[in-house]
Amino acid sequence: MSTRVRFAPSPTGFLHVGSARTALFNWIHARAVGGAFVLRIEDTDAERSRQELIDDILRTLEWLGIDWDEGPYRQSERRDRHAEAVEQLLAADVAYHDEGAVRFRVPDEGVTGWDDVVRGPIEFENSNLEDFVIRRSDGSVTFLLANAVDDIDMGITTAIRGEDLINTVPKVLLLMRALGAPGDLTYAHLPLLVDHQRKKLSKRRHEVAVEDYRAKGFVAEAVANYLGTLGWGPPDGVEVRPMSEIVERFRLEDVTKASAAFDLKKLTHFNADWIRMLPTDEFIARCEPWLAEAPWPAEHFDAARFATIAPLVQERVRTLAEVPNWVDWLFLADAPHDESSWEKAMVKGPDAGDILDDAHAAFADCTWDAETLGGVITDIGTKRELKTKFAQAPVRVACLGRSVGPPLFESLELLGREETLRRIEAARQRL
Repeated sequence: MSTRVRFAPSPTGFLHVGSARTALFNWIHARAVGGAFVLRIEDTDAERSRQELIDDILRTLEWLGIDWDEGPYRQSERRDRHAEAVEQLLAADVAYHDEGAVRFRVPDEGVTGWDDVVRGPIEFENSNLEDFVIRRSDGSVTFLLANAVDDIDMGITTAIRGEDLINTVPKVLLLMRALGAPGDLTYAHLPLLVDHQRKKLSKRRHEVAVEDYRAKGFVAEAVANYLGTLGWGPPDGVEVRPMSEIVERFRLEDVTKASAAFDLKKLTHFNADWIRMLPTDEFIARCEPWLAEAPWPAEHFDAARFATIAPLVQERVRTLAEVPNWVDWLFLADAPHDESSWEKAMVKGPDAGDILDDAHAAFADCTWDAETLGGVITDIGTKRELKTKFAQAPVRVACLGRSVGPPLFESLELLGREETLRRIEAARQRL
C-alpha cells in the first residue's frame, strides 16, 4: 500500500509555527517516500471555524512551498458519513446515549498502544480511559470520531503530529477498530517547540504566527528551511540548503524526541543567507512591497538607481523589511537623521568638522567614482592620523544619515557630486 500522509489543521486561528512545522514534516516525508500528501480541514467546530481562517491557512501553506496532492477536504462536508458511523457504533453496542450525547464504550480491560516512529512503543491502559463523547448533544461529532472515519475512508497510512496529541491516539485507534478497520496507522509525534528558556511557545508570550514573520520580511525559503531543522538535522550537518536536498536526506526515524528550540536569531541567520542566495532580480522583486510603503514620496523613487545599489544592500540586510532604511538616503530630499549616529560620529567622533571641510574641498573637483572617493577619505584620515573608519564616519552620517548602511563610496558615487556636497555643507552648518 502506498504511503498516504495527512495534515489536518483546525481553522480556529492563524497557522502557528508549530503547526507549520508539522505540516512541513508531513509534506517532506510524503515527498521523501514518494507518497501522497493529503490536506484535510478539521472544521467540525462550526462556531470557531471561519472561512477567512481556512483561506489564511491555505495561503500560508502555499507561501511556504507546501503543495498538496489531494484536498483540501473539509470534515464539515462529511457530516452524513460521520452520522452513519455513529449509528454503526450504537448498533454494535460499543457506543451509548448519555444525556443527549453519544459516548464510546471503552473496554474495561486490556491496553491500546502503537509503536510511535519518534517516541517508540506507547501503551495506554484501557481502564484509565474514560468513555468519551463522539457526538455532542447538538448533533455534531467530535474530531475523534471524524478523524477515525476520515482516516479510514481516505486510506491514510501515516499521521505526523505534535506530541501534545498523543493522548488522543488510543481513542482514535479504538474507534477505528470498532468500525472494522485495523487501526494500524503509522504515528510519529514531533517534539514541541520551545523558546530559549525551554518554555512551550504560546501566542500569549511569543510571536508564533507564520504570517507575522512573513510581514517582518522573512522569505519563505528561509522559514521553511529553518522549520525543517527543528527536531531533525541533516546527516552531513549542513542546515541552510534547498528543500529538495532536505527531502532527499529526510528520514522520519531520525526525528529527535527532545523539544526543539525556536530561536529567532538563528531564523534571522537563515533568512540573511537565503536573501544572499536570491538572484538579484528576484531580490529586487521581493523588495517591492516594502519599497512601496517606504517613507519617501513615491515620485522620488527611481527603480534604476535602486537596482544599482541593490546588490550591495542584498549582501548585508537580514530581512526584506530592513531594505528601506538602507536606501532611504537615496530617495529622500535630505539625509535621514538618526540621533545616535549623529552623536557618535559628529559630537563624540574626532575632528568631525575638519573632516567634513577637507572632504568637501577634495570632493569638489576629484574624479567621481568609488575608488577615487575612497582614496580621498583615506588620505584625509592619514593626514589627521585617524583610522579610515573614523575619517569615513562624519561623511557617512552627513550623506547617508546613519552609521550603518551600504558601502560609503559606492553610495556617494550614486548619490552624485552635487547632492553629496550639499549634504556635507548642511551637516557642517548644523555642527
